[in-house]
Amino acid sequence: MIADLPEEMRGLLRAEDVPAWRSPTLATLTDGRFSDDRWLFERKFDGMRCLAFRDGEQVRLMSRNRQPLNDTYPELVDALAAHGPSRFVVDGEVAAFEGRRTSFAQLQQRIGLTDPRAARASGVPVFYYLFDLLHLDGYATDRLPLSWRKRLLRKAFEFEDPLRYSPHRVGAGEAAYREACERGDEGVIAKSAETGYEGRRSTAWLKFKCVRDQEFVIGGYTPPQGSRVGLGALLVGYHSGGDLVYAGKVGTGFDTATLRSLHERLSGLEQDGPPFTRGLTGSSGAHWVRPEMVAEVAFTEWTRDGKLRHPRYTGLRTDKNAGDVVKESS
Repeated sequence: MIADLPEEMRGLLRAEDVPAWRSPTLATLTDGRFSDDRWLFERKFDGMRCLAFRDGEQVRLMSRNRQPLNDTYPELVDALAAHGPSRFVVDGEVAAFEGRRTSFAQLQQRIGLTDPRAARASGVPVFYYLFDLLHLDGYATDRLPLSWRKRLLRKAFEFEDPLRYSPHRVGAGEAAYREACERGDEGVIAKSAETGYEGRRSTAWLKFKCVRDQEFVIGGYTPPQGSRVGLGALLVGYHSGGDLVYAGKVGTGFDTATLRSLHERLSGLEQDGPPFTRGLTGSSGAHWVRPEMVAEVAFTEWTRDGKLRHPRYTGLRTDKNAGDVVKESS
């Protein structure tokens, strides 16, 4: 496969051992939808980012914050060993489905499992959508343009479930976005076809979101009222400069089991005062916690005073560090 590259592309490769880690490229949110033949447009999944590394017999799955995932998704380890080359690094997304739509809520049932036997017996099938290739057979491929990396990726693997190739369309970004929203998908990721893999937050990768959601740091919770158990609402925020900015209360999206589980975890993190340093008003009776846990929250919009409108809890993000959570904006 490497030998089939044109000479110009082979000149961009560099020999290397399979690396222990590659920092993932992260997309930048934008409200500016566009169509451009120099860009590829892929489906945005409601799942967990995952990089996979294989060096001979050893296969490693890693989250974007370098947490090992082999025991959580053992069937993906098996598939990568059986249907891929002997040395590679790939980037992709682990997804579970609710109907035809990917569902982070469904995937939550697998995220907390670290016993491979329990993971296999969970009844929640997962799929690994591969969308980028960063190393192949002793060569770093990250300097290749994306269009060439995807050609190599397509040829390098046998795509049988649970391994799936993440398809794309060229140029028609506005149509891809419109159709994604009509299907009820998360949105579209736009990627420059001519750019190398940057390994950081990049404007060469852009998010066109159909729904508004993002990660927030949990800084506290309110006590339950009436027949509710565990907690009433999460108090969440984001980092801005040296501040942890309060973004509001999240009181919906929980079932009873989730309320109990969250309360158990948060009660072990309690501290005397609020961790928020900006934006907090009227917080009597709240329980404050060390800002270490990250929740994903869906919402309709930001209010004029910088709070979330109609927020809804969708799950914990164990794959993201609290210190990296900032306000997404276009």
